[in-house]
Amino acid sequence: MAKKQTQNAAKAFKRYLRLERNFTANTVEAYMRDVEKLLAYLKSGDIDPTEARLEDLQAFAASLHDIGVGPRSACRVLSGVRTFYKFLQLDGWRDDDPTELLESPQFGDHLPEVLSVQEVDQMEQSIDLSKWEGHRNRAIIEVLFSCGLRVSELTTLKLSNLFLDEGFIRVEGKGRKERLVPISPKAIRELNFWFDDRNHMTNVKPGEEDYVFLNRRGAHLTRTMILIMVKQMALEAGISKTISPHTLRHSFATALLEGGADLRAIQAMLGHESIGTTEIYMHIDTHTLREEILNHHPRNRQRKDNPDEHEEPQT
Repeated sequence: MAKKQTQNAAKAFKRYLRLERNFTANTVEAYMRDVEKLLAYLKSGDIDPTEARLEDLQAFAASLHDIGVGPRSACRVLSGVRTFYKFLQLDGWRDDDPTELLESPQFGDHLPEVLSVQEVDQMEQSIDLSKWEGHRNRAIIEVLFSCGLRVSELTTLKLSNLFLDEGFIRVEGKGRKERLVPISPKAIRELNFWFDDRNHMTNVKPGEEDYVFLNRRGAHLTRTMILIMVKQMALEAGISKTISPHTLRHSFATALLEGGADLRAIQAMLGHESIGTTEIYMHIDTHTLREEILNHHPRNRQRKDNPDEHEEPQT
C-alpha cells in the first residue's frame, strides 16, 4: 500500500469510527493514536498494512514492551489494532483478518486504589469553602463518588440532564450512549450549594451555559483540570494513595458490590457494555468472598435447614 493509500485507509477508518460506530471524539482519537503506532512500526520495516502477517503484528506487540509500554496499555493498543484490521476486512482493503490469533500480553490482577467513605469525607472536609471554587469542588467529588461517573461524563454533564427532583441524572457515556443514573441526596445538596454560587456568575461564555461545572472564566472544565484538582484535594486531605478521578468511580462500584448490589445493576450504573468488564473491574476481599460462599453453598444451607441430619448416631 503506497503512502497515500495508507493515509486514505487511516482516514476511512476514522470516518468509520465516528459515523458508523458513533464513537465520541475522545474515543476516536484514542483509536487513531493506537493505529498510528502500528502504521509507524510497519513503515519502518517497509511493510504494507494490507499485507501484514500475524508474525508482523506479533513483532509489533513485542516492540511495545521493548519501548516500555506496560501490559495494560499494550492490551489497549492491540485492541485498537484489531478494530482497524476488522475494518480493513469489512471495507475490502484486505480479504482476511490477521489479528484473529494475535494474543494480548498477560498481566496480574492489579487492582486500582480504592477510597473508603471516610477518606472521601476527608477530601471533602479539607476543601476551603471560603474560596470561589470551594462548593464547586466539593460537588465534583461527591458527584464522582455518588454516581460513579467517568471524568469525561462529568465534564460534559449538562443542567438540562439533571432531574434532581426525581433523583436521577442523564449521562452520555462511551459511544454517545445515554443512561440514567441515580444521584444521592448528599450529591444533590452539594450541587445546590454550587448552584447558589454559579447563579452569581456574570461571565459565562456563549455556548457554555448548559454545562454544570464551570471554571472562573465561565467555560466548562476539562479532564486535565479535574485530574489536577482531585490529586491536589487528596494531597491536602493527607491521603497518600495514588488518586485520580477514576479512583472515585472505582470506589463507588466497589462500595456497591461490597454492600450487596447485584453485578448487573452495577454494570448498568457504570455504563459497561459487557458484564465481563464489570467483573474485571470489581474486586471482593477474600474474607467477604469466603463468607458469601459458606453462607450460600447448598451443602451449608442443607445443614442449617436440618441441623441434626449429619450428627453421628449415638451408641
